[in-house]
Amino acid sequence: MSFIPRSGAEALMPEEYQREIIQSLPESSAIMTLGNKAPNMSRAQRRVPVLSVLPTAYFLNPGPNNNGDNADIQHKKVTRMMWENKYLEAEEIAVIVAIPESVLDDSDYDIWEECKPKLLESFGLAFDQAAFYGVNAPAVWPDPIVTSAMAAGNYVPLGAKGDIYDDIMGEDGVIAKVEESGFMVSGHVAAMRMRGKLRGLRDENKHPIFKSLYKEGAQGATRYELDGEQVIFPRNGSIDADRGLLISGDWRQLVYAMRKDITWKILTEAVIQDPITKEITYNLAQQDMVGLRAVMRVAWQVPNPINRLRPDEGDRYPFAVLGTPGS
Repeated sequence: MSFIPRSGAEALMPEEYQREIIQSLPESSAIMTLGNKAPNMSRAQRRVPVLSVLPTAYFLNPGPNNNGDNADIQHKKVTRMMWENKYLEAEEIAVIVAIPESVLDDSDYDIWEECKPKLLESFGLAFDQAAFYGVNAPAVWPDPIVTSAMAAGNYVPLGAKGDIYDDIMGEDGVIAKVEESGFMVSGHVAAMRMRGKLRGLRDENKHPIFKSLYKEGAQGATRYELDGEQVIFPRNGSIDADRGLLISGDWRQLVYAMRKDITWKILTEAVIQDPITKEITYNLAQQDMVGLRAVMRVAWQVPNPINRLRPDEGDRYPFAVLGTPGS
């Protein structure tokens, strides 16, 4: 439990210094950037039918014998298709920022508007880490991406294939792991440490291997690509390099949906209580404080439908991970 003290907001109060507030651009959620956004949910749970059994077609007269005059009246064989249910379970992410009213009065800036971008960034971080690694994830959510990829055998430790190129692009590399599961990689999410590794790889002519340049006028922005698909490097801290340097996958297979978009509410008469000790941390009315409460409800799922290459669900997954050396 904490609040914004005067010392923490003095930079926002009028002084004879430059009054421009410099903040890094808040990073959005990597999963929400690449994943497939479904329509907003009207209830806490949404059922997603997923194909689980594929149909089979047959020739009527296989082999050299076409059954003579009976060829035209052969019985057709039957087949079946089956579906199973998977669920989007909307769970709540929330936080309250408390601040004394005197600090708000003495500030020459709208502190709430300064807080909101960073709160949005923290929501994206919480969602990404829960989906990637299961950090503080609700029990009803699916197994995290990294865990599920490893369980399906879609995991390559850095250096296991000889060099980074083979680890990623080789016939048994990270991209191939996804392809062998019956999916096509549509994007990559990498730790910032991986950016330096990719930037340092050059061909025999000293040209960068894993990036392409897109020019706007005289200036150009560097866009990193692997096998033609973009690599993004989240700066919100959501990628733990010790758990995986690179997560590649078919992001069209990851579905997320909002049950309730982020809402903001100013609290003036509330009591903030420690959820563990049950002690009252702040009495906003009695202590002349206000609080900004932010709430969001979101769900995600990887349906992982059956395909011809990997009919066994336990052996397929649309994501693969490049791990740290020796892991």
